[in-house]
Amino acid sequence: MNILFLTLLDFSSFSDRNIYCDLLREFIRNGHDVYCVSPTERRYDIPTHLEEENHLLKLKIGNTQKTNLFEKGISTIRIETQFINAIKEYFSHIKFDLVLYSTPPITLCKAVDFVKKRDNAKSYLLLKDIFPQNAVDLGLMKKHGLKGFIYNYFRRKEKKLYAVSDYIGCMSEANVRYLLRHNHSVDTECVQIAPNSIEVQDLRLSSEKRKEMRKLYGIPADKKVFVYGGNLGKPQGIPFIIDCIRMAKEVPEAYFLIVGEGTEYDKLVKFVKSENPSNLKLMKILPKEYYDSMIAACDVGMIFLDNRFSIPNFPSRLLSYMQASIPVLACTDSNTDIGDVISKGGFGWSMVSESPSEFIKLLKSVLSEDLVTMGDRGFDFLNKNYSVQVVYKVIMSNFI
Repeated sequence: MNILFLTLLDFSSFSDRNIYCDLLREFIRNGHDVYCVSPTERRYDIPTHLEEENHLLKLKIGNTQKTNLFEKGISTIRIETQFINAIKEYFSHIKFDLVLYSTPPITLCKAVDFVKKRDNAKSYLLLKDIFPQNAVDLGLMKKHGLKGFIYNYFRRKEKKLYAVSDYIGCMSEANVRYLLRHNHSVDTECVQIAPNSIEVQDLRLSSEKRKEMRKLYGIPADKKVFVYGGNLGKPQGIPFIIDCIRMAKEVPEAYFLIVGEGTEYDKLVKFVKSENPSNLKLMKILPKEYYDSMIAACDVGMIFLDNRFSIPNFPSRLLSYMQASIPVLACTDSNTDIGDVISKGGFGWSMVSESPSEFIKLLKSVLSEDLVTMGDRGFDFLNKNYSVQVVYKVIMSNFI
């Protein structure tokens, strides 16, 4: 099959390690020809060009990140047309059998529809994000009044994207239920579970290597280290995280490591500067290979989600913890089922991210558990459920 992957993820090679490139390599290993359109923003001053034997198209687009709202809006509106024109110019000689794409964004509908009609291709949506409802949950968008105009614009885009999708792969059972409950026009037969997945590697460290990594990054050797790695934005509920760390001073065995970046990172910086907590180390995001080793040197991975979410998020950072064979502590809203998966799988614990005092109770309980055994269970669960081989079979089952 000739497969076209459309994404707003800026990557330079199919060999990059992320949930999308890992899956694309599985298609390539199974004999498919995979093509991709991946953007690069204008600020980098890189012209549109083909890479990797003409299969990876790096498309120059306007700035959508770290810019003002006006430029971001104009650039976002232009993306669909830019993708279509690029496909016409660079891939006119290729007849695609399948178009793969993910959310975010929801603004590639016309590009997907163009390829479907041109090539009589099938389309498969990897549903990773439910927008604009997630913005409503966090108070960033409103359904009514003047601001409701923006919501309704994106809601129409969302519905059109579902309508143009022959198949929709959701991250979990809760995602499937939510999608069908709020989008009655979606055919239940086209919806399936295709979770976040990776090319599984055993990243466990020896005890000596763990000590070495902790020393390198100034992490206490005599503490149980609870690590959070990833985005630090409004979806993570940073005020709750700060309250939990502040209260955790009464649990001297526990130490917190937060590694990441995002719109709310400065709130954590201010907390560190004003209170100088002795149980916390805050670091900027690291290159992937260093990040993975540091995660494996810790004892428990953490997931945080704002408790206001009505949509069932399923963060992909779970996979990096499982791959490092460390158990997971999830503090989330009550609608996601990621906590249920972790608890029932026997490789972690979950709670609703409302009460810091409840977090402290759970923290104390975690410290008494056999963390090594639970981490090994997580690694086994990862192999059986979240490997790219599993998700590849799910997607291809529609074409056999």
